[in-house]
Amino acid sequence: MSRILICATQVPFVRGGAEYLVESLRDELRRRGHTVDVVALPFQWHPVERIIDSALAWRLLDISHVNGEPVDLVIATKFPSYLIRHPRKVLWLVHQHRQAYDWYGTPLSDFDGSPAHRAVREQIFRIDGRALSECQARYTISRNVSRRLERFNGLSSTPLYPPSRYAGQLWAGPYHDYILSPARLDRAKRIDLLLTALARTTTPVRAIIAGTGPDRDRLQRLAAELGLGERVTFRGFVPDDELIDLYAHARAVYYAPVDEDYGFATVEAFGASRPVITTDDAGGVLEFVRHGENGLVSPPDPAAIAVHLDRLAADPAEAARLGSAGRPQVDAITWERVVQALVGQA
Repeated sequence: MSRILICATQVPFVRGGAEYLVESLRDELRRRGHTVDVVALPFQWHPVERIIDSALAWRLLDISHVNGEPVDLVIATKFPSYLIRHPRKVLWLVHQHRQAYDWYGTPLSDFDGSPAHRAVREQIFRIDGRALSECQARYTISRNVSRRLERFNGLSSTPLYPPSRYAGQLWAGPYHDYILSPARLDRAKRIDLLLTALARTTTPVRAIIAGTGPDRDRLQRLAAELGLGERVTFRGFVPDDELIDLYAHARAVYYAPVDEDYGFATVEAFGASRPVITTDDAGGVLEFVRHGENGLVSPPDPAAIAVHLDRLAADPAEAARLGSAGRPQVDAITWERVVQALVGQA
């Protein structure tokens, strides 16, 4: 068995899919007899000029040995954790610093195009190119992330889908009358599209918003302005068992982020045999969702989404047909495959 360190970037007070992925990987490796721990450093992304300092902190670490014992393998996950130095460094890339890459020049980026910010962006490209080239093997969490790595850095990689932390616990119940949104409440998840679409439906379909995040106040104000009233419930943080139950009884799951890296919500919805309502620019979500087969895909337009909400609200049998077709797509996403790829014979 091996001594393995997983390198993870942590924004204080924020928890999401990347954090759950790291914790699940740690637990699965330990379950297989490896000695595993997580090395996490706080990431300072604001102001933009501080990003390089956070990145270089990883470069200064020496984790080739701990307490006099060698570390056999390092698994890096997202920017800037892959700057760590180690003779056997494997990448399982969640994402790079998207504000400097595919989000650059959009409202989702903090880079303003000034000479100072352009210089920081160029530095990120340079250090990413060097650090990512050092990896003994490069995996990503989706084809979408692999395409970005090839597009921006000219580096090849292999997609390796992570299972949900709820794998084995999700189940399919009856199709109740609500749409579930389980995403973190920030602008990139576009929950405002769902709210605006609800205001345009012809059926009184309900939505349950399960999650926390910086966009909550704005979304609650929008729901009030749209007159949605009791049709929308903001649950905030919900415990795991409650979220699993919400999946099990939803009519469908709404998940339409901007060019998502992967999207645990999609594989969790399919694990509970729920169809997914999404958009044609949702990125990694579209590696699983097929329009009319296991979900519904439209342009990111509230009127088009409203049509799909009405379609499933009026026909629970259609929701069941689509949802049941999604389950086989995620059954093959297992920790056995992930561990074998990342660790191999370590």
